[in-house]
Amino acid sequence: MKPLQAGENAPEFSLPDQDGEIVSSKDFKGQRVLIYFYPKAMTPGCTVQACNLRDNFEEFEKYQVAIIGISTDKSEKLYRFVEKELLNFILLSDEEHKVAQAFGVWGHKEFMGKSYDGIHRISFLIDQHGKIEHVFDDFKTNNHHEVVLKYLRG
Repeated sequence: MKPLQAGENAPEFSLPDQDGEIVSSKDFKGQRVLIYFYPKAMTPGCTVQACNLRDNFEEFEKYQVAIIGISTDKSEKLYRFVEKELLNFILLSDEEHKVAQAFGVWGHKEFMGKSYDGIHRISFLIDQHGKIEHVFDDFKTNNHHEVVLKYLRG
């Protein structure tokens, strides 16, 4: 697993959102986007991460940054996650982990003595031109939003 780096072109993609509607990376042309990959909706860490992004949504808007969360969960589960936590941004379903692989965040993981392939918790800030502006791979679920906002504030 080797995540894409700053300066590289972000892969283009189209995936279903929490409502089953297809969302394309092309829909965000000319806009900065934070794409954050997370392992599993409705788990404690992913919930903390999502709720902190939700609670700081207006701050991200000040920097004209849209937020997109991507996991391998089915759209139905994402819908329940959005409803339960009142999330105010898009979640996309990458069930076949093709987009996760394209960004280089799909790979070997170990958790509680088990080895498996899964999504690594890494975020990418994409600039208005579709290039990766910054990669966030050193954060905890409870400070992810702070790390990203600190970067945006310069």
